[in-house]
Amino acid sequence: MYFLPTVDQLALQRGVRDLLDDRFPLDRLPAGYDAGLWESLTETGVFSLRSELGLGLADAVLVFEELGRAGLPGPLVGTFLLGGSVAGPVTVVDPDRRPLLVSHLDVAAGLLVLDTDGAYVAAPVTGVPLSDPVDPLTPLHELVAVPDPTATRLGETTAELRAAGVVLTAALQVGLAGRLTELAVDYAKTREQFGKPIGSFQAVKHLCADMFVRAELARAGVHSAAVMLDDPEVGDASRAVHGAKLLADEAATTNGRSCIQVHGGMGFTWEVPVHFFAKRAWLQATEFGTADEHAEDLAGLL
Repeated sequence: MYFLPTVDQLALQRGVRDLLDDRFPLDRLPAGYDAGLWESLTETGVFSLRSELGLGLADAVLVFEELGRAGLPGPLVGTFLLGGSVAGPVTVVDPDRRPLLVSHLDVAAGLLVLDTDGAYVAAPVTGVPLSDPVDPLTPLHELVAVPDPTATRLGETTAELRAAGVVLTAALQVGLAGRLTELAVDYAKTREQFGKPIGSFQAVKHLCADMFVRAELARAGVHSAAVMLDDPEVGDASRAVHGAKLLADEAATTNGRSCIQVHGGMGFTWEVPVHFFAKRAWLQATEFGTADEHAEDLAGLL
């Protein structure tokens, strides 16, 4: 088993990055969900890598890094977990978490319910919209009750779907952490203070270097977790999954703060995209388990 990406995997990742750079540049980010781009991603096979192309999570996390790097809004993980079996975006509902908050319910064609007794698909329902979500590009609705199933239960167990969801969400966080590092470094090279680029100051150098290290450590953890889920004989997949989410959430949220710090006062404004990435990192750090929950689960495995 190889932990390093192959030539074909890197080509797949580059292709997705090129598509997103062309169709969803930074200046497009504030517009939010793009139905046309979502359709292009579907036709490209982004959401059916496993179901139709026969690839594994090791391939999927490379793609999801690019989706995270672009800050692409939408119910990415739920749609991938169902592998295109529902025609349209699919969001996730976890009955074990209260309140029942669902993202992107306004565009969802179906709901993936991760019930303890078995995962199933439900038809779209209505919910009460939250007036001030943490991420302005991720609308949230609160459901009154868990929706009833409209189809037979899925073949994969809830535990398998949760584990895959954790790793895919962690991959999105890795993409965010890497993009925040890029934004900080680019700004540090051009912003001048006292007649010099701020990137020449040791304090800023250390901030950017720490951001890079956090992102790379998280990337290694996410890739290894994906490989172990594809082939459990490689190692302890449970420990790797919990560790990957912990590393990725730390990298994304801390890099968000550091990137804002590098940008100074401008980092708090809507003039730059940094705050969108930071808020997305905060939100995704609560999805498929919080840091405290994963730390407790990981400690129970030691």
